Amino acid sequence: MARGSRRPAPLPTREELLAFIEESPTPIGKREIARAFNIRGSDRVALKEMLRDLEDDGLVDRGHKRRHAAPSRLPRVTVVEVSGIDADGEIVARPMGWRGEDEPPAIVMLPERRGRPALAVGDRVLARLDRVAAGAYEGRTIRRLPRSPGRVLGVYRRIRGEGRVVPTDRRARTEFAVAGPGEAKDGEIVLADVVPGRRLGLPQAEIVERLGASLSEPRAISLIAIHTHAIPVAFGDAALAEAAAARPVTEPDGRTDLRALPLVTIDGADARDFDDAVWAEPDAEKPGGWHALVAIADVGHYVRPGSALDRAAYERGNSVYFPDRVVPMLPEALSNELCSLRPGEARPCLAVHLWIDADGALRRHRFVRALMRSVARLTYEQVEAAQRGHADDVAAPLAESVIEPLHGVFRSLHRARQRRGTIDLDLPERQVVFDAAGHIADIRPRARLASHRLIEELMIAANVAAAETLEALSAPAMYRVHDRPSPEKVVELHGFLAGLGHRIATRGRVKPDHFSAILREVEDLPHAPAVNMAILRAQAQASYSPRNIGHFGLALKRYSHFTSPIRRYADLLVHRALIGGLGLGEGGLAEGAEDSFDAVGEHISTAERRAAAAERDALDRFTVAYMAERVGGVFAGRISGVARFGLFVALDETGAEGLVPRRSLGGEFVHDETAHSLVGDHVVLRLGDAVEVRLVEAEVATSSLTFELVSGGNERAAPRGGAKRKLARGKKSARRTRKNKR
Repeated sequence: MARGSRRPAPLPTREELLAFIEESPTPIGKREIARAFNIRGSDRVALKEMLRDLEDDGLVDRGHKRRHAAPSRLPRVTVVEVSGIDADGEIVARPMGWRGEDEPPAIVMLPERRGRPALAVGDRVLARLDRVAAGAYEGRTIRRLPRSPGRVLGVYRRIRGEGRVVPTDRRARTEFAVAGPGEAKDGEIVLADVVPGRRLGLPQAEIVERLGASLSEPRAISLIAIHTHAIPVAFGDAALAEAAAARPVTEPDGRTDLRALPLVTIDGADARDFDDAVWAEPDAEKPGGWHALVAIADVGHYVRPGSALDRAAYERGNSVYFPDRVVPMLPEALSNELCSLRPGEARPCLAVHLWIDADGALRRHRFVRALMRSVARLTYEQVEAAQRGHADDVAAPLAESVIEPLHGVFRSLHRARQRRGTIDLDLPERQVVFDAAGHIADIRPRARLASHRLIEELMIAANVAAAETLEALSAPAMYRVHDRPSPEKVVELHGFLAGLGHRIATRGRVKPDHFSAILREVEDLPHAPAVNMAILRAQAQASYSPRNIGHFGLALKRYSHFTSPIRRYADLLVHRALIGGLGLGEGGLAEGAEDSFDAVGEHISTAERRAAAAERDALDRFTVAYMAERVGGVFAGRISGVARFGLFVALDETGAEGLVPRRSLGGEFVHDETAHSLVGDHVVLRLGDAVEVRLVEAEVATSSLTFELVSGGNERAAPRGGAKRKLARGKKSARRTRKNKR
């Protein structure tokens, strides 16, 4: 090499390239990237390939003149809507027309110029945005835009003789004065239209519908969730007429007759529909192996493509389960009657025979359209007790002949699960317990029993068999897909875990067992719940698609939902595909149905996310309603989140989560994002720390809890000299950071 020439630098890593593009204040071209990393000659071709890979993975957008930028970056000038005021009193806004799957970036609006009135919730402005951190912006008003009327769901209150609507959306911090007569009762849930135009005092809204429930009634809570998330409730007359005209199937009539097999359903004690039944015996051909049968209600027999019932089921996408009610995908005449596998009653089904070896491998499988008769409706608790030798009168006759073989199948399938390295998150579910009068008696963790896992493993095996069969037939298939986490989420998780003393690989192809190893590592540590939640948030969202990319979380190459057609439209599509592909009679897919599978997959994936949000919202509100009678009480919990505006604390007993505002802590605190802590002069409060908090406020309308810290955290010596200056710099930096993780 000639003297004085510069040696080309090595190519940047994928992460370094992403970080460089992300940190650039404007979109950047390939030539500028090459110059920044001193990339020359043939290495420019490799750089081009790296950029193309980032584009294909959706991590980088290529825009005007082939310039690259992070896809989540907002335009410098855009329209935003003021959505609320945060815990620090700052006005926060959302970009209008946000289409991303994740929460939009946080925008904190700077104070208005002197002489202009302050921005209010619902105001829309054309704003100039300055990016201050990843996913966080400061906005400055360029021009105010006319307010557009909207609809608000809220609670009617009489305050100082004036009618008010208090929104149930916690992001809307502004109440509305009631325009017009406003004849609702105090505490009643109402829908109101916002009256356009600006005026002195509170914005106004006109009540357009009274929903007939008071906030003090437990049933009001799920009603709020239903209306907030626009869950379809009422069935049309045509769908109801079709359901009412349906008749039971009492004879095989060309179906395989399974009525002699002692199939059982195993569900929760509060289950309202029974769409799967199971049975097992030792495999006579393969010592140590098992022959299992999973029978699923034949919904396709009753719900035909293009019918009114089909259109109603498609619109809903799935059933929605609240603690006090179910909004079903199908009318009750089907979901709770003809399609429910009730004991002692003949029911049509689509069943799959599974032959499983001792190590849990699925050797072969075969689908049949059949007629079955369940011999018992068992609960998880009954099966668990029977396995421990405490069977009741219902389970005792089945303990040896049915329950024990089922557990044998489970043990084999569980070995296969462990060998695959699936991601098994430990995130306890909360259960709302009601008394005889329908009031909330308790909120407690829902027990996770071996019998739950037994049914889960059998359903997974049946779902895999469905996907394999459709693939072998080259038949249209609606897969349940789960992509691997994006590289940026893995990098973010790596930073989170490093702050807690753990490591996860960020280079190469991430695998499910990388996450499983971390979960085993933290299993008995105080911050285990926080790590479980962080790993969950790092995952991609599962969805439905006719394009198979596998299921990352379950470590499976192909997977479809087959086992719950009463409550999931995706499963009904899989049933129809199997019926048509295997020649099992009428009720298969309509001709050309696969042409719309892309759009159908997107629709039912969206419906699933809508249902999950509504269920989560309702559960949170039930928990807040339960805690509202305990204001002033002191509770043990753990820090479940740390943000610049305070601490989130999850209570040990109920799982209720609320905020300890930073201003209530006293003194000065710095938010250390890397260490997930608030650092004060004498105490450090870290993620996962055990604390005691006092409940200060429980607001059911907005589903929010406010705590104050009683004890907890880690004492530290007061900083001196350089450490003190460093803390001061941290405080200044923290004040500039506008990222809100709530």
